[in-house]
Amino acid sequence: MANTRSLALVDGFHARTSAESEHSAMSWMGAAASKTFAALGVRNFRLYTIGQLISISGTWMQGIAQSWLVLKLTGSPIDLGIVVALAFLPILVAGPYGGTIVDRLPKRTLLITTQACAGLLALGLGLLVTFGHPTVWVVYGFAFVLGIVNLFDMPARQAFVQEMVGRDLLPNAVSLNSVLVNAGRIVGPAIGGVVIAVFGIGACFLINSGTFVAVIGALALMRTAELLPIQTVEREKGQVRAGLRYAAGHPEIRAVLIAVALIGVFAFNYNVTLALMAKETFHGSAALLGWMSSVVGVGAVVGGLLVAHRGRPSMRLLTAISVGFTLAIIFVALAPNETVVFLSMVPLGATSIAFVATANATLQLATEEQMRGRVMALYTVGFLGTTPIGAPLVGWLAAAFGPRVAIASGGVATLLATFVLARAHRDAEAEKRLALS
Repeated sequence: MANTRSLALVDGFHARTSAESEHSAMSWMGAAASKTFAALGVRNFRLYTIGQLISISGTWMQGIAQSWLVLKLTGSPIDLGIVVALAFLPILVAGPYGGTIVDRLPKRTLLITTQACAGLLALGLGLLVTFGHPTVWVVYGFAFVLGIVNLFDMPARQAFVQEMVGRDLLPNAVSLNSVLVNAGRIVGPAIGGVVIAVFGIGACFLINSGTFVAVIGALALMRTAELLPIQTVEREKGQVRAGLRYAAGHPEIRAVLIAVALIGVFAFNYNVTLALMAKETFHGSAALLGWMSSVVGVGAVVGGLLVAHRGRPSMRLLTAISVGFTLAIIFVALAPNETVVFLSMVPLGATSIAFVATANATLQLATEEQMRGRVMALYTVGFLGTTPIGAPLVGWLAAAFGPRVAIASGGVATLLATFVLARAHRDAEAEKRLALS
């Protein structure tokens, strides 16, 4: 009887312990999810997220189609690099001016306008490809005009995030937005490869034009009373120069912008390097290119979620991520076959998006509101506007020495960026110690 009672007590103890452990684990998982997706608790940001996910999937699909169209028309890696370069030439040439305009205007209204223009451009090129016979010069023209639209659209989107969620949730929202971009990267290229194979290249452009309705609708449905408008500036002389002086005069901002520019020139030309690796190194089709881009996107989603969960960015964190990004690029460049490429592209995607999200949030938190558009325009210049320099250069490296060397050049640039960030972090820590002594 005593033994039976003892066994019952032991069984009850184990049952309670098991239940308590399960409850504790569920509570921890719930808290982790709540912290990771905190910005989605804001209705306007949820709407924005849904619209962007649909639209960005179409944008990635169009990117695959455009790269394949150029290779089909000319077969030249240099032509592919030129098309990518033209899409970002306006940002390189006039990025600070675009940021100044963004600082003057309501961000939501500006975004509705730019998204409508981008949708019309996708529709026009889709009709030409489907029913006409476009030359590579036509593709050049459309890419350049879209670049003009993005001159205003990109810094406006960066600045609009804080208007939706506020300063406290900004790092989380920036990271989730990066996850959003790369969720589209998973879906868009994979669908794009299938659409090209079944319906042709033109169908990708036409489908993408329709996806812009989703983001325009999301912007229109937002509750404007719940937005937290960033301070705008009145038009006056010298605003572009003031923005440049502001960025150069703040060591942390300056270091992040230099690092972003170094990496932007060589490491972020995925439209060139992945297309050439798929076609030239592994002799694959558009479907292979689509899957390669999607695997990078899977890694990027993981990296973005980890950064979103961590919360506040720091220079130490950004430097560490840059080291990981360097190693990931080298692994991809040395991959001997498709299986190893797919495996190595997961950490490549994770570290690349972790770097982008952390650099973005670091800049926004370090910048005064009235300078936000101009500083984020400089970020866009470094991240994407350097493509007119990097894309043809990477294309030339691929043509002369092969795609692997072109990819490895990104690892060298990322290593240099790591040194810039590490030095800035060291100097900042030295100043803090001096102030406390």
